[in-house]
Amino acid sequence: MAVSYPQIVLFGDSLFQAAVETVDGFSFQAALQFQCSRRFDVVNRGLSGYNTSNALRALPQIFAEPVPGGPKIGYLFILFGANDACVPLATNHQHVTLDRFKANLASIITHPTIAAHKPKIFLVTPPPLDEIRLTRLDLAAGHASATRHTRISAAYSEAVRQVAAQQGVTLVDLHKALMDTAIAKTPGFDPSGPALGDPECGVRGHLEHMLPDGLHMSAESYRIFYSIVQPHVGSEWEGAPDEEKAGYVFPDWRAAPWLEGDEQAQS
Repeated sequence: MAVSYPQIVLFGDSLFQAAVETVDGFSFQAALQFQCSRRFDVVNRGLSGYNTSNALRALPQIFAEPVPGGPKIGYLFILFGANDACVPLATNHQHVTLDRFKANLASIITHPTIAAHKPKIFLVTPPPLDEIRLTRLDLAAGHASATRHTRISAAYSEAVRQVAAQQGVTLVDLHKALMDTAIAKTPGFDPSGPALGDPECGVRGHLEHMLPDGLHMSAESYRIFYSIVQPHVGSEWEGAPDEEKAGYVFPDWRAAPWLEGDEQAQS
């Protein structure tokens, strides 16, 4: 029977879809795959534009029940909310109410197909928003106003924190990590007032470099994202007597079996 590698699945919207790209010499997915080489396959199921309703509807087509010889999900990272948080507009139909968003996240986490794999589940907060930049691009694209607002998006990030606590899964607070970095790199900014990127604040600060279009992440942001994900992966082999090779699906070449007869021919 063929042997399948266990999987680390990245399930989310365009923020995970773009994680496969290499920008300025860095790829989030490649970095994670390198960390887990020969131990896990990193599988990208980022679906640009999807909200949690789309994701929950498609889930039975994306994930299969575990079967003998088939891949088992070892880690599941879930990143939704950037599209759910869209404001309702005649030109945009991605909005999911906050209560429904929380319910959908809980349904994804507890879905029978997901539960059957018994994965380690991580909920990721969507990143901050640079509404100042996004408004310019949205108006140019024909929308009557910005499709997303800083404070509304922040509320969806807070909802992710709440669901992670309620469901007993691990939180990866991407929103906080990026905003903390942006504030630290914006001299003179007072974080006690409106957030960076909020039109009421009027200052984009370092978010200009971290969210080039106001929504999607730069290489710098993906590096920060990886830095907060990395410590959660690898407990299966870290600290093992032969840590470098521990957890391999197939053994190190020194211990790998030969075809019958070939080993004797080398003697």
